[in-house]
Amino acid sequence: MSVDLKPRTTEVSQTDFRHAMLDPTTSVPDGLVNPDGSQAKKRFNIYRNNVTHSLATALTEGFPVLVALLGEEFFRQMALVYLRIHPPASQLIMHYGAAMPQFLVGFPGTVHLKYLPDVAKLELALRRAYHAGDGETIDPAELTILSQADLMDAHLTLAPSVEVLRVKHPALAIWEYNMNGGPSPVMAPEDILISRKGFDPIAQRLPKGGATFVNALLKGSSFGTALGLATSDVADFDLTTTLGALFAGHAITQISRG
Repeated sequence: MSVDLKPRTTEVSQTDFRHAMLDPTTSVPDGLVNPDGSQAKKRFNIYRNNVTHSLATALTEGFPVLVALLGEEFFRQMALVYLRIHPPASQLIMHYGAAMPQFLVGFPGTVHLKYLPDVAKLELALRRAYHAGDGETIDPAELTILSQADLMDAHLTLAPSVEVLRVKHPALAIWEYNMNGGPSPVMAPEDILISRKGFDPIAQRLPKGGATFVNALLKGSSFGTALGLATSDVADFDLTTTLGALFAGHAITQISRG
């Protein structure tokens, strides 16, 4: 059902209108009337219900693991609180929910679940990867044919979908347990590589030092500089596993020599 409920007079405050639209405890804004001049309470409530339902649904669909952990009924009630505090800043609803990690830290019903904000960060990162620009991946052979000197001087361009998530809790293990029936999570920090293969976002664990290496590449450092930073961070840095994750995630799009 389509409901045209644009304010009919200039007396309606747009700020009041937006606030009332997301808060069911707020009365109809002054000046919002039906064609016959009566207060548009019924029509406004229909419009408000449609808007809040759509936003709560967008949050539910955007955080499937949070929903699995908290239960859909609890999550939807929490979403109604969230959307009043954090209304959409953009018409691009697929990006809605960016403040969820911070919100979970202070929400009374979740404040004791310390791992939830990290799970939310992972779900947001996967969503960003899904909507990121495309990038053609390179053949691993392009790296192996370089001499050691050329490799150390080379710069690796990473796909727009690539980011590194460093979290204090096992966000990926929790995600895998709930989405794919993985093993029970062990409470430990994780460094996670986010990328996209085709249309599918991918999350992979990085070995110790891997986050330092990939972040250095993202900042434009040469292969040799990134490797030096990683080995300074972790003496036995596992370069092979880290490169394997980058190639498996279709993360490298270009090699520039020198």
